[in-house]
Amino acid sequence: MALSEHEQRLLDQLEQQLHADDPKFAHSMASNTRGTMSTRRVVIGSLITIAGILVLLAGISQQMIILGVAGFLVMGAGVYFATTKPKSIEGGPPTGRTAKPASAGKSGFMTTLEDKWDERKRDQP
Repeated sequence: MALSEHEQRLLDQLEQQLHADDPKFAHSMASNTRGTMSTRRVVIGSLITIAGILVLLAGISQQMIILGVAGFLVMGAGVYFATTKPKSIEGGPPTGRTAKPASAGKSGFMTTLEDKWDERKRDQP
């Protein structure tokens, strides 16, 4: 269900006010699809992990401690690779709208929300 034009504008205003009031929280809540786990990394990491398990088992069967330790390290590297997010190529923050300066007063965000709520209540029959 798509948002109406008015609802989209209100949502944009709320987002801009959040960025102005608490940029650290807004940045942490921003959806960044480039930072999510990719299927490719999971598959490659799983294959590396399986190879590490095979090397570990070979080291155990041959009673070679060094080969077993190497297999364990390869297995750990595969799990680490599969579960970490890829580093973004761009060094800057995720692209998005620029935040407007904060409103006057400590609770400008809450005051604006309360005003908009009151306005909505007045407009309804």
